[in-house]
Parts: sequence; C-alpha cells; structure tokens
Amino acid sequence: MKYMIMLYGSQRDYDAMAGRPGAQPPMTPEQVAAMHEHMAAVHRELAESGELVDGQGLTAPVHARRVRLRQGTPVVTDGPYPETQEVLAGFTVVDCVSFDRATEIAARFVDPDAEGGYVDVRPVADGIDDLDG
Repeated sequence: MKYMIMLYGSQRDYDAMAGRPGAQPPMTPEQVAAMHEHMAAVHRELAESGELVDGQGLTAPVHARRVRLRQGTPVVTDGPYPETQEVLAGFTVVDCVSFDRATEIAARFVDPDAEGGYVDVRPVADGIDDLDG
C-alpha cells in the first residue's frame, strides 16, 4: 500500500533557511546543507529498499496561490496566508507493507530539534473503495 508522508513548514521556516533574519534565527549554510543531506539520505535508503515512490520539497508559501470559488467566480489569493501559519512544505510517498512501517519511516522526517515538530502519514487511495472515511 502507498502512504503519503506530509511535512509542514511556515514562511518563517523558509526565511530562516534562506538566511534572512526574522522571528526565527537564520540558519547557517551548514545547517541547511545538513538538513538537505538528512532528507537525501533517508530518500536514498528508501530507494534502495524499494519503498520510495516519490519525494519533493515545495517552494516557499510566498510563491503559493489559493483559488476559491465565490458565487461561481474564481478568487485567487497570493500567499503566504495570514490565517494559516503552517503549510505543506514537502512530501514523500512510500509503498510499504503496513501503516506501522509507514509510520516508522515518517518518524525519520521529524526534526528532533524542533519542539512540537510533526509530520502526517495518510494512506493513498487507489480507488473509490478506499475512501471509506
């Protein structure tokens, strides 16, 4: 079964990774490189085990757009969104034997230095029968 592991971040996180001062201290180039190497190492191991389907990081929320319909007309809002602090920052899709294994893999993506950090794990629906809510 396939599972999506969703990683979250905020515009503040992206600003810190870019070395910009703000609400969070800027990350050093070495810290950013270490973070990217950790993600790459986990993805390499998953590729070697045959469990990796895909994994991508997403651009900063400032580059996002939200599209809503209001009275049938699309209304577009440029990000970041003041009503939402955290957004989807990246994802990894794995194909593994169980939800427990997917959860074990997901735990490797949680930053041990980020108090309250988390990722979400959800099964990927293969068809309408998987949408049993």
